[in-house]
Amino acid sequence: MKTILVVDDEQDILELIDYTLTKEGYDVICCIDTKNVRALLDEEDISLILMDRNLPHIEGSVFVKRLREDGYINPVIYISAKDTDTNILQGFDSGGDDYITKPFNLNLLKARVKALLKRTLKDMDNIKHRDIVYISQSKKFFIDGEHILLTKLEHNLFLEFIRNRGILLSRDTLLENVWVDDTDTKIKTVNVAIKRLKEKIDPKGVKNYIRAVPTEGYILD
Repeated sequence: MKTILVVDDEQDILELIDYTLTKEGYDVICCIDTKNVRALLDEEDISLILMDRNLPHIEGSVFVKRLREDGYINPVIYISAKDTDTNILQGFDSGGDDYITKPFNLNLLKARVKALLKRTLKDMDNIKHRDIVYISQSKKFFIDGEHILLTKLEHNLFLEFIRNRGILLSRDTLLENVWVDDTDTKIKTVNVAIKRLKEKIDPKGVKNYIRAVPTEGYILD
């Protein structure tokens, strides 16, 4: 089941969209502001965001632009009363994938949601973090636009980090998730593999992507 996150400060709009999309078979999470959005994106498998622009504390397109800058690639449809050509172009320029103006037709909303999910599903495993981009279709990593040649083990190790960016990963966790077919692998092997990976992705040692946390493990910052 695909999960859709709806952010709108009008309770009646939230309830209408929740009811409509739930009937279509989606799991819907509603927020009246952006306060918990980042936590939800990190904790839940969000397939699509429906974002109002007239929100308290921060304008919706500004918030989405910051999400994009921080590497979040979840597709976004704006649903907004800002309906001029300039407004709509601003929405796309800030990282939106589609734009629906209020008041909106529910059948149009359902069609746009379905179309965008279908269009972006194949790209959802592509990940961007800082200047790192992972393209799932070709299973390649690029840093600052340059393809990084990695062994299969290094690829799987780097992918584990980037899928869990900002999360502390213990050596035991890495052993379990990356070296799944090698029960005899030792903790020292993890340290050596990470050292070699760091040499390839940051040969000058200035970007500090992967940070060691003494006695705890490693984290991709």
